[in-house]
Amino acid sequence: MPLEILQRPRRNRRSDNIRRLVRETVLRPEDLIWPLFIHESKDDLAIESMPGVSRLGEASLLRACERALELHIPAVAIFPSIDPTLKNDVGSHAFETSNLLYRAVSEIKKRFPNLVVITDVALDPYTDHGHDGLLSADGSSVENDSTVEVLCRLAVMEAQAGADIVAPSDMMDGRIASVRRALDAAGFQQTGIMSYAAKYTSAYYGPFRDAVGSKIGKDAISKSTYQMDPANSREAMREVRLDLEEGADIVIVKPAGAYLDIIRSVRQSCDAPLAAYQVSGEFSQIHAAARLGWLDYKRTRDESLVAIKRAGADMILTYFAAEVAAEMR
Repeated sequence: MPLEILQRPRRNRRSDNIRRLVRETVLRPEDLIWPLFIHESKDDLAIESMPGVSRLGEASLLRACERALELHIPAVAIFPSIDPTLKNDVGSHAFETSNLLYRAVSEIKKRFPNLVVITDVALDPYTDHGHDGLLSADGSSVENDSTVEVLCRLAVMEAQAGADIVAPSDMMDGRIASVRRALDAAGFQQTGIMSYAAKYTSAYYGPFRDAVGSKIGKDAISKSTYQMDPANSREAMREVRLDLEEGADIVIVKPAGAYLDIIRSVRQSCDAPLAAYQVSGEFSQIHAAARLGWLDYKRTRDESLVAIKRAGADMILTYFAAEVAAEMR
């Protein structure tokens, strides 16, 4: 005998089309940003710790950008892997006008003017110590104010190369206001700032540091002196508020998967565009578990992205971008 139940939520789950009608969170290709690694070579070089991801040569980079547009992915984020012989303690190669990043951005914008190009504003790809800024004279700390001065110069050069959006990822105090003033003074009032506003000192970054060659030694200064403590949430709200007050156009929470509560809190506290970075460790752990047969690859991948969107992210930086967008088609 049927139960006398007036409310039966399962009625809205009984077929695929009904489930689609009542679905609350929808992930689209337009929500995705595709991070791409580049290096100084014609050939691609596989990144062992990131299955299916390579450091791209110029031809492959341009093919990837063309593919992004075909898949309706609106933006790519470019990360250079610099020859170690060009690195030093002050990252001076960052200011060579002919360096890899500037050439790549210029060529992308020449070929694909409608593709949004986002560039990282940080020194870690260029420094031999792997930090995002300049070290103090005694090497005991990462200097804040002198680093900000250098980052302003870097942001302007990236804009000159054609970057649509510059993304300071260093977590130095006051860098957003300084970068905004520097861009405006150089005539780049329309260049956007995507701020890594809540970037945590996370264990999930390991494969990325393999990819760009920015690992630091075991006895070096801890990045926890400038990146955020994973235990803190209220601090993230303060960082986001400060960056928006200083002129950020978009704010990022990084990483994404372990910080869904932070994404939700930021979404509830402000109406600015919000990005979340599904970082290399999140990507690689899904691959690793799937290869061992412990997880269903596609379902886990898709669930992880929907969770980030559901938490409140407007856009997601993810290494899954192209394959997910292709399947959506």
